[in-house]
Amino acid sequence: QVQLVESGGGLVQPGGSLRLSCAASRSIISLNAMGWYRQAPGKQRELVASITSGGSTNYADSVKGRFTISTDNAENTLYLQMNNLKPTDTAVYYCNANSGWRGQYDYWGQGTQVTVSS
Repeated sequence: QVQLVESGGGLVQPGGSLRLSCAASRSIISLNAMGWYRQAPGKQRELVASITSGGSTNYADSVKGRFTISTDNAENTLYLQMNNLKPTDTAVYYCNANSGWRGQYDYWGQGTQVTVSS
């Protein structure tokens, strides 16, 4: 198992930046992948960005060129750098970790609120 704790959310004006962090309770090297998801009020949870153990990244079209996902394996931490934020980025952001030889285990953090508003 792995526990995930997100931080770094908050209120920011349009065009601003935030960096989300997700601290894992154990080494993340052995995980298949990690990712950030978000859920806005009244909407389904959606994938924002993911990164595999090999370093391959994937982004939702809506955040390409603005968000960057990365890991610090020494600190067992996942990051999401968010630049040029838009009101449509407002949501609760969740950290996810996937493990197991069939990818059958998914772990979630408690979420952190990001609000983009003037």
